[in-house]
Amino acid sequence: MNSDGTVNLSLFQMALAYAFILVMLFLVKKREIPREKDILIGSIRMTVQMTIMAYVLDYLFNNNSPFIPFIIIILMNLFSINNVFKRAKIKLPDKLKKTIVAAMFFGSTVTVFYFLLVVMQVKPWYESRYFIPVAGIITGNAMTGVSLAVNNLTDGMYDNRRKIESSLMLGATPKVATKEVVDGAFDLAILPSINSMMGMGIVFLPGMMTGQILAGMSPTTAIKYQVAIMLGLAGAVSLSTIILVSFGYKAFFNEEDQFLNLK
Repeated sequence: MNSDGTVNLSLFQMALAYAFILVMLFLVKKREIPREKDILIGSIRMTVQMTIMAYVLDYLFNNNSPFIPFIIIILMNLFSINNVFKRAKIKLPDKLKKTIVAAMFFGSTVTVFYFLLVVMQVKPWYESRYFIPVAGIITGNAMTGVSLAVNNLTDGMYDNRRKIESSLMLGATPKVATKEVVDGAFDLAILPSINSMMGMGIVFLPGMMTGQILAGMSPTTAIKYQVAIMLGLAGAVSLSTIILVSFGYKAFFNEEDQFLNLK
């Protein structure tokens, strides 16, 4: 324990934490669940990746530049967009891909800069110590929301295809015919964020707040940061997904407003 009351984990203490992995391996082995390889690879990758990231962040925190935030947020969005493409249940048409790109970049970037410049009022705004963690958590949650929205929109479109086509034959526009599907996809995409806010503070303590408290920050200050971050995440998810569903449905129709079979 340090003089300020915080605990600095030694390498030996870190090694002791891997006992939880041994427990997991024992349980899957006993239940004859073929996950040993995944668990081992996952734990090793996590350790290596997080160690590399620690050194990268340490360098960036000590070498602030107004160019770094733009590079970071572009890279984060590119990786996130690629993950959304991979998680899609269908082969995504170019029109839908463009909508995903726009939704991710606009939703996450606007939220990140609003949070840093207006809510936190960080000076200078490109302070890496604040920009990188905030951009990472906001972009990651926006990615999850968009990914859910894409798959829910796809499922909704094909599950309700006959209903949509009937509406089109009666004279409805694609926007009107798909309103119920679009609203449902948006609702399901933001539901995890709503559930997190519902249970936070009573059912569970979030990781960010727990980490800050363990690092020596007072609970009241940690809670302020956590509440602000959660509101930012809710904003990023809702903004990104509403852009996705509001324009994404158009990818399922041709220029004559006929339903396309994308599967």
